[in-house]
Formats: sequence, structure tokens, C-alpha cells
Amino acid sequence: MTTDFEVVVVGAGPAGSTAAMQLGRAGRRVCLLERGPAPGSKNLFGGVVYPRVLDELIPSWREEAPFERWITRRATMLLTDTQALSVDFRTTAWGAAPYNGATALRPAFDAWLAGRAVEAGAVLLTSTTAVGLLRDSTGRVAGVTTDRPDGDLPASVVVACDGVNSFLAKEAGCAAPSDPANYTLGVKEILALPADEIERRFGLCAGEGADFEILGGTGGVAGGGFLYTNRETISVGLVLSLPSLTASGRRPEELLAGFKAHPAIAPLLAGADLVEYGAHLIPEAGVSMMPKLAADAFVVAGDAAAMCLASGLWLEGVNFAISSGAAAAAAVTGALSGGDTSGRRLEAAYRKELKAGFVLADLERLKLAPHLVLSDRVQNRYPQFVCDIVEEIFTVSNPTPKPRLRSLVLSQARRAGLRWRELARDAWTSWRMLG
Repeated sequence: MTTDFEVVVVGAGPAGSTAAMQLGRAGRRVCLLERGPAPGSKNLFGGVVYPRVLDELIPSWREEAPFERWITRRATMLLTDTQALSVDFRTTAWGAAPYNGATALRPAFDAWLAGRAVEAGAVLLTSTTAVGLLRDSTGRVAGVTTDRPDGDLPASVVVACDGVNSFLAKEAGCAAPSDPANYTLGVKEILALPADEIERRFGLCAGEGADFEILGGTGGVAGGGFLYTNRETISVGLVLSLPSLTASGRRPEELLAGFKAHPAIAPLLAGADLVEYGAHLIPEAGVSMMPKLAADAFVVAGDAAAMCLASGLWLEGVNFAISSGAAAAAAVTGALSGGDTSGRRLEAAYRKELKAGFVLADLERLKLAPHLVLSDRVQNRYPQFVCDIVEEIFTVSNPTPKPRLRSLVLSQARRAGLRWRELARDAWTSWRMLG
């Protein structure tokens, strides 16, 4: 393989394609490497993109990006075996420019973003896996080796966007051994329904979309569920704690089937045809699992750098990946221009770029959220506690007088096994993060 690249970017997901695009725009000779037959063919995610991060990178994204529906309805649900409580918000503002979130299918979205990288001058190589790092005589990273015959790709810098549990980051000495408690397993089905039927079931107008984030309904395994509406399909799935899933001895597809059969979920999916099933590891713990971001001639971005926000209230990944890819490209461009691609120089420049935006600020402020959300109280006791209170309030049991809220909360807290000390501690933790 005859090459003359300054930078090899491994992985044509949102982080990698953004990094390659920005490096190409800066005049750098860059190769974008993708193991799948096309960008997005190996990628899986829930389904919502928050694309305002593209305002400066691709100002014309509103007219060009292949989004499915604009999210105008956002619901947060609590499920028990027999109950469902929703906070359901709608706004017409999200259905018009500048928009907020949109559903997307990764093969289409990733291919579009990689295409912009190619337009900027990046060379896209698909069906090619980076199997290791090239090193020079001093041991310094000097490119990647691939599974192609004569497939070494020398480069001055490697940008690893090869996804969660990145083996390149480990080989470069950036990542510590993986802790299963820091990961969740996302399992997802895409179910086909006609567009007008989706709009009828979810109370939407043409082109509008719904985003349901759900706590409970996971068969006692720590995690949560989601429902997203696409143009003519629905994305439905679970995000499951790896240790809790292992301890349960149950299969994720079994849990997903139970979730889909819940009385609050089943009517929304009735009669839909299965189009696709997939599973994907998710880096859940944010800054507490973030690797070193750089080594000599090496940078990590996107899921490979644990840049995914999983706070319960905000669940975001693609926008964090895009922003981190742009920040990595800026750091690498500056390092190449200055003739210093040392790990210290790259790490400092990269962190400076990230701190100038939202990625590190949000991950740092919400660093306690993932473990709180996956705790036993939040997973198994709070949904029952809250749903039982609401059921009591709205149950008319004449001739019994209406219950006093204080006594109702106290009795339900005792029933759920919740102590006031625990309630106060969780409230204080949440206030520190969100207040």
C-alpha cells in the first residue's frame, strides 16, 4: 500500500470523521480508516443526535444531514411491573430551526459525515482493520499496521477513534485495564411501522419525533430503556449494567422481550416488524474511566476516550464524539505545525481545546451521576416508591378521607425500604450535580 500520510485516523464514526475533516481542512494529509464495508455499518447507538455542535463545523447541516425526525416530544418514564409514570414534555420550538435533537440511523449519518471528511481531502479506506501500532526504532508510535497485505500505514500521528474498549489506546499505554462496572451493554431492535401509524401512536405531526427515556422495566437488572421514532421505524432497546446482567444469569434479548411486553410499551409497538437487532458496549462512567488522552504521536477521541454522557437526565454520545474529534484535530494540527508531537504537548493542547467547549465541563460536573443512576435505590426502590405515591394520590377511595401527602410519603418510604438519610444523601448528590 503506497501512502504518504501525516495522520491516520482509525474509525470512521462521528469522532473519527470529524477529526479527519478538520485535519483535511487544515491542509494535512490524512487517512480515515474504517473496518466496516462503509462508515456506520459496524456502529450502533440509541438513535438521537444533538446536532447543534455542527453549527460551526458544517453550517449547512440542517439541509444536508440525513436525519429521520426532529424531536418535539421528550418523555421520561418510571416503570414498575404494573405501573408507569411519565413526565412528558412537548414544544414546537424544537421542530423548527435551530432545532434541538433529531433521530438518525448510523449507516446514513456516519456515511454523510465521512463524506464531508473526504470532501475536505481525507482518504477513506474501508474494510480495513488497524491491528496494531507501528513504532520507529525508538519505540515511538509511527503509524498503524492493518489486516491488508503490505498494509502498514506510516504517519506522524495516529488518532484512535476505534470505539469503546479501544485496543489501540491500550497498546499506546493510555488506557488502564477495563473495569466491567464502568460499562453497560446496549441492546436494540429496529421495528418497522408506516410513518402515519407512528405519528398516530405517538401523537406526532408529520416529521416530528418522540424520545422516551425509561427507568425500570429491565427485569431487575440495573439499567434503563429507550424508545425513539424514526421516519418509518421505531428504535427500542435497553442499556444494561454488565455486572448486574452477569449476576442475573439472563440473556439481554430475553430482558428486551419482557420490556417490549410491558403494558405501557406494548401498545406502541404492536404489529411492528423486526428489521434489525444489535448490541453495543457503552462507556458509562465518564471521567472516572477516561484514559490518558495522548501519548507520543498518539491521541484518543470519542468512545475510545470514554467521552459519552450518561447522567440519567442527559444521555448523549454523538455530540460529545464530534466535539472531541474536532478538539483532537486542532491539537494535532498545532502539534504538527510546531514540530512537537510529544504526548505532553498533545495532551495539553487537546485538554485546552476540550475545556474551551462543553465536553470536559459536563463530564466533570456530572461525574457522580452514572453510579448514582445505576445504584439499587434508583433502579429498584425509587420507581416503586414514586409510582406508589402517585397511585395513592389518584385512587379515589370514598368514603375514606384523602391522604395527607406527608404521611403518604413516610409510609411509602418505609414500604420501599428507604431511609431518610439515603433520600437526603441522594438529593444532595443530585443538587451538587444539577443545581
